[in-house]
Amino acid sequence: MPATIPVTADAVVVDLEGTTSAAGFILGDLYDYARPRLEEVLGRDDGTVREARRQAIAETGIAEDASDAEVADALRALMASDVKSTPLKTLQGIIWAEGFAAGEITSHFFDDAPPRLRAWHERGIRLAVYSSGSIASQKPWFRHAPQGDLSAIVEAWFDTVNAGPKKEPASYERIAEALGTDPGRTLFLTDHPEEVAAARAAGWQVVALDREGEPWAGSDFAAAGAPAVASFDEIEVAS
Repeated sequence: MPATIPVTADAVVVDLEGTTSAAGFILGDLYDYARPRLEEVLGRDDGTVREARRQAIAETGIAEDASDAEVADALRALMASDVKSTPLKTLQGIIWAEGFAAGEITSHFFDDAPPRLRAWHERGIRLAVYSSGSIASQKPWFRHAPQGDLSAIVEAWFDTVNAGPKKEPASYERIAEALGTDPGRTLFLTDHPEEVAAARAAGWQVVALDREGEPWAGSDFAAAGAPAVASFDEIEVAS
């Protein structure tokens, strides 16, 4: 049995893709659900949608008078390349939240993640989420976990809008400030080596998830500044 990595922390912040959940599920099932629904959402008279539409046009460089169908096509091209686009994530979040509420889609968590998250919460460890996916998609993702509602144990939610890009140390500084935690007593769990490096540069503790079959499996996480584990079962957090 692999050795357990002991960590002393007041708060644990988790990434989603490749960390708590399979990236293939998000890039597969959920992307497939969102693709045909983009055009309808873009046509809504809603402030959040209008701003996302404006940002999408600016980001993709298409004409300012582009139709909803043209904007949707440009966003689908970003999805095909898995570009971490803020306006795309905003729109996907709206679509997925409605899909979860309607019971048309469910989320995915690795079997080892929910028990560990619940155990840490019961010990008084604060939990937060930091994902490139919008907060609007994060909350129903945790609420509709196959292992039961996990949203109640999460204290705070962060995305690229309220925290900033995940590969920049300043984003982690903002999160620690928002949580009111000492960076040195804040733990980030992620599968991405550049995110490891950014969080470490901000003074955080980091443990990398090196899960077989995930996009960043086999990366040199030690060079980025973090030990690597294959599951949450190998991490023991105490306050």
